[in-house]
Amino acid sequence: MAQEVRGVIAPGRNEAVRVETIVVPDPGPGEAVVRVQACGVCHTDLHYKQGGISDDFPFLLGHEAAGVVESVGEGVTDVAPGDFVVLNWRAVCGQCRACLRGRPWYCFNTHNARQKMTLAATGRELSPALGIGAFAEKTLVAAGQCTKVDPAVSPAVAGLLGCGVMAGIGAAINTGNVGRGDSVAVIGCGGVGDAAIAGSNLAGAAKVIAVDIDDRKLEKARTLGATHTVNSKDTDPVEAIRELTGGFGADVVIEAVGRPETYRQAFYARDLAGTVVLVGVPTPEMKLELPLLDVFGRGGALKSSWYGDCLPSRDFPMLIDLHLQGRLPLDAFVTETIRLDEVEKAFDRMHQGDVLRSVVVF
Repeated sequence: MAQEVRGVIAPGRNEAVRVETIVVPDPGPGEAVVRVQACGVCHTDLHYKQGGISDDFPFLLGHEAAGVVESVGEGVTDVAPGDFVVLNWRAVCGQCRACLRGRPWYCFNTHNARQKMTLAATGRELSPALGIGAFAEKTLVAAGQCTKVDPAVSPAVAGLLGCGVMAGIGAAINTGNVGRGDSVAVIGCGGVGDAAIAGSNLAGAAKVIAVDIDDRKLEKARTLGATHTVNSKDTDPVEAIRELTGGFGADVVIEAVGRPETYRQAFYARDLAGTVVLVGVPTPEMKLELPLLDVFGRGGALKSSWYGDCLPSRDFPMLIDLHLQGRLPLDAFVTETIRLDEVEKAFDRMHQGDVLRSVVVF
């Protein structure tokens, strides 16, 4: 039987979000209803609110979430009611050309729930953020979007793997292939950049250089494994990174801002045959111009990192286990816990750079 719960809606472009009653249908074939326990406030949710993703308003926001499976539809065998799960937006299909070639982390046909959640007052269909919509007491997802992890972990911590923290850690470990003894520079020390720093440290990098224009963020980056910091408001980051790496540049440079000027910095701050990883999300109008001879002459690899090139079924349980062993400080990313009706204020604090993550706890 369909249920009515509270959820945070973005009604229109740049309009303030509000809490509304939404209708969550019973799960159909291949679907699951999850009782959400915690959900992080991610910059992508703000993009949805601003109309930067699409115009399919109203949106049901929230996607960095953990909770307990309440019910499943026909044919679901991988999860069952009572399972503690982290929600993901890469429910791999197993049938596309990437999956069939053994590269499911590139799945080109990820899927979401077929049914729509609706506004109780009007019956209008909602567009769930990244196919999840977890700023709600319960949400309907494809069962493949549920990844079982150790229930000993705090839901407020676990949910962050659903997007930003996984994107950053994966940019370092999966996309950048950071290895023991490598030098790494991370440009942009928000949640994703700090996660890339933590991931580089976990992978055994010998030197991790954090670059930002905010000293508060740089200080936080040190607590997550940065060995050196550069304030690029006062210092040329390319020259600083080269100076810190014997004049050569870093083996891996991770760009976690998503702007042409910072990408150019990343390109020229890497060593010959080094790797640049773009994990910051640009906007559609942005253009990049680089001398083609420099692209050829410097060699190496220029990569984009989609969701940290993660495979949720592989990476989520592993990272949770590392956290529970005390080897990965995921709890350091939770700046504050808030109520469902405080999401709009959390967006303001995000703008001001005061938080890594605000987390809605139910």
